[in-house]
Amino acid sequence: MARVPRNAAGQAPDSEESRAAWTDARLVRECVGGSEEAWRALISKYKNLIFSIPVKYGFSPEDSTDIFQAVCLDLLSELPKLRQVKALPKWIMQVTAHKCFHRRKQQQRTDVLDPGAEEFERSTPSVAEHILREAEDEQNLRQAMADLPPRCRELVQMLFYEEPVRPYQEIAATLGIAVGSIGFIRQRCLERLRKRLLEAGFA
Repeated sequence: MARVPRNAAGQAPDSEESRAAWTDARLVRECVGGSEEAWRALISKYKNLIFSIPVKYGFSPEDSTDIFQAVCLDLLSELPKLRQVKALPKWIMQVTAHKCFHRRKQQQRTDVLDPGAEEFERSTPSVAEHILREAEDEQNLRQAMADLPPRCRELVQMLFYEEPVRPYQEIAATLGIAVGSIGFIRQRCLERLRKRLLEAGFA
């Protein structure tokens, strides 16, 4: 019989699915302790948030990837210094926006004839504020979705995130529920989602 790998404490390691449910406090603690699995889980949790910001700034996929990597490097080096774990999402957004700003400035220096450079300078504060607010709202929604029970999360994704929307018969078969119960379960799941968004300050 194959042996189950165990960690230094003699316990079986957590699965990728269970690590995805870890709190930021635990992820940070494990990352600082040198856990590569926790680091991958942390990046997986926040990669969409990080990537969304350069995309909103209008950067190319290549530039967005460079910015993502730069933010990850900063995160790796600065994580042990983080005083308040609950500030992690906003810290990530601010660092990413800072990287975007400096990336754009570098591009302007290499293309002094860019007609949009002056307009970018004037609009940067308001644009940055709007982008960060939008990114924060999206992250709150992602986190609220992640906090839903698995069946609720899957139902909401199939009903509101997929194009085209699946027929109720297919949804019922996938979830192993009766077609007639979808409406009731959907209402209950949306109430849970709404409650979590309100708790996060999502208006």
